[in-house]
Amino acid sequence: MAEDGVVDYTLNNPDTLTKYKTAAQISHRVLEAVTAWCTEGANILSICKKGDEMLEAEVGKVYKGKKITKGISHPTTVSPSSFVTPYTPLSTDAEDAGAVLKPKEAVKIQLGAQIDGLGTIVCDTILVGNKGGDVRGREADLMLATYYANELLLRLMLPPGLLASGSEEEKKKAASAKPITQSKITQMLEKVVKSYDCNLIEGTTSWLFERNEIEGKKKIVLAPSENSKGEGVPEIGDVWGVEMGVSLGTGKIKTLDNRPTLHRRTTITYQLKRPSSRQILSEIVKKFGTFPFSLRQLDDERAAKVGVVECVRQNVVRAYEVVADKDSAPVGRLLTTIAITKNGIVRLGAPPALDTSKYKTDKKITDEEILKILEQPTAKSTGAKSKNKKKKKKPAKKASEEDEDEDSSDDD
Repeated sequence: MAEDGVVDYTLNNPDTLTKYKTAAQISHRVLEAVTAWCTEGANILSICKKGDEMLEAEVGKVYKGKKITKGISHPTTVSPSSFVTPYTPLSTDAEDAGAVLKPKEAVKIQLGAQIDGLGTIVCDTILVGNKGGDVRGREADLMLATYYANELLLRLMLPPGLLASGSEEEKKKAASAKPITQSKITQMLEKVVKSYDCNLIEGTTSWLFERNEIEGKKKIVLAPSENSKGEGVPEIGDVWGVEMGVSLGTGKIKTLDNRPTLHRRTTITYQLKRPSSRQILSEIVKKFGTFPFSLRQLDDERAAKVGVVECVRQNVVRAYEVVADKDSAPVGRLLTTIAITKNGIVRLGAPPALDTSKYKTDKKITDEEILKILEQPTAKSTGAKSKNKKKKKKPAKKASEEDEDEDSSDDD
């Protein structure tokens, strides 16, 4: 708690990290359940509804009696194979409402919870129908490329010299190095994904997270288009939503004809003219604040489809277009909510580590610089817990082992 009763929402306040971790635990539980529901022939709309119901129920179990806001930081979305953006169909759109999951397709599950405006969002990519057996061919290439590119990006998020070892002089020299440029980040990640004959998704963006804000003042844009660029660098005390997007195609994107169903209130104010629009905006503000929501979460879905039109036109609400791979190629996406502390990166909300031994391909990463970075930890060992882990021989696999150790400690 800061002076004069003003709450300190930075990571300097242990309560802040606790709230983030509580939200993350909820996100993880729901992600695990939704993953189990994603079977061949399962209805996407039904899965999304059940996911949101579980998010609401789990959020209701924590911080009871506390005068703080809490809820969903991102509705449950289940995106089919070539879809890039989160997808959540409406029951009143007959064709989309009937969409079902197909065998072996790469499905992206994204969702999140928030406590006191401190939101965690997580996204994982799964292969429908895979029961834990070996995966071969292009599906294996996509999963490995996405996983290792994400692991590399997380390590490149570390401020210079944060985990440096050696003498004090060597540590100071490492800390004085310039942060890696965003163009260099894209170049290094392209080496990873091209090792598996894949490409980065154009414009994949990681954002600084703040209280009640998932698109903060800083961002990292991978494979940017001509009209987009990143801003700022990761620093100690930051919380980020780190996103990775990989395609088996060219990585170029296209906007689909599907109705945008995912929206988010902006900070723009405007006196809406239609009563229905004002009513919808009032419900949005009350239920979701500035976090993303699906129109199906509003009381009257049909009225929402009408009322939101003016809200979007006047920019008081943003509509997220449904975007897919331009070649309709399968896409892999991961999103990890991280905190950057003096001890390194804390993975708050993260997809499960991939068991890379089950993905069989003749392709591999050969760049020595990248392999060396992938072998590095993302946080200092605090000695809180010691686990004997079986070492794996394949390059870059140490990453998941070390991260399990760091996530078991309270790096604050």
